Amino acid sequence: MTDGLTARQTQILKALIDEYIETAEPVGSENLDKKFNLGVSPATIRNEMVDLTKMGYLRQPHTSAGRIPSPRAIKFYVDTLMEEKQMSLADEVKAKEEVWDSRDDIDELIAEATKALAERTSELAVAATDEGKVWHAGYSNVFLNPEFADIEMCSNLFSFLEEAQGIHDLFFAHKFTSPIEVLFGEELGWRELAPIGIVATHFNAKGRNGALGIIGPTRLSYPTIIPVLRYFGNLIEEVAGK
Repeated sequence: MTDGLTARQTQILKALIDEYIETAEPVGSENLDKKFNLGVSPATIRNEMVDLTKMGYLRQPHTSAGRIPSPRAIKFYVDTLMEEKQMSLADEVKAKEEVWDSRDDIDELIAEATKALAERTSELAVAATDEGKVWHAGYSNVFLNPEFADIEMCSNLFSFLEEAQGIHDLFFAHKFTSPIEVLFGEELGWRELAPIGIVATHFNAKGRNGALGIIGPTRLSYPTIIPVLRYFGNLIEEVAGK
């Protein structure tokens, strides 16, 4: 699946998103030319970036010479371009040990899994069940992201997290079409939370439907977070079934 892009545009887009995830800064053509072996001149990269902007994959914030990826570009990256960084066997065993003692109490199991997920990803983790219970862990991780240096942005995010109904609607009113879903505040119509990215998965534990997710900036480290989130969703089901 190329989404209508040429091989060169796809290569440039992947490099730009990888760099944006790492730096949180708009990415320029000179930067891409220096860091990635793209095999074309900075002028060619610049022209392709202009075309990718016209096609809706990139945006030019303010007067910056650099570009950032749009939600459409990030979804294409997640679906097609990124290389997942799988958890090591040692990490999987450690994660299982962290939640194992809670296997007889579903609420406690979800709480421990949410906490372990936040620690493992260094992001804010959220879980919910369809009967309205909500768990959070890793609030302080939000401040590791420069996007949340804005106090108003943090206030809007924390206000949202305090509303169990909002979390419930996010996970259960929205129709999920794949085992791991990537959502953006902008797409959901959340004007105050437009720069938010969400990765979520569903699980079923002892007949209870639940969801587990990571909430952070749109440039979440998807190659790392998605395999970890998938593992924890499966882990809850596996441990609850023991």
